[in-house]
Amino acid sequence: MQGRPLLTVILANWGIALSEYLLQVPVNRIGHGHFSAAELKTIQEVITLVVFAAFSVTCLKESLGWNHAVGFGLIALGAFFIFHRWN
Repeated sequence: MQGRPLLTVILANWGIALSEYLLQVPVNRIGHGHFSAAELKTIQEVITLVVFAAFSVTCLKESLGWNHAVGFGLIALGAFFIFHRWN
């Protein structure tokens, strides 16, 4: 977004942050008491990662490579370990 006016860039970034916030607040509010703090934080990070990846591909026209897929996969594996019940 280098060629765009600063105000446009600021509004776009606030829009992205607002969309993440609108997803995260209900998850935290609904999930409190059902999920642990670690689980809620994991949900928040996954939401942020999905929004970031979608923004990178659609708005910044950046492609996601195999290394991104591996990194995202490792994060998903971490989420599995956070949510899996080992009892």
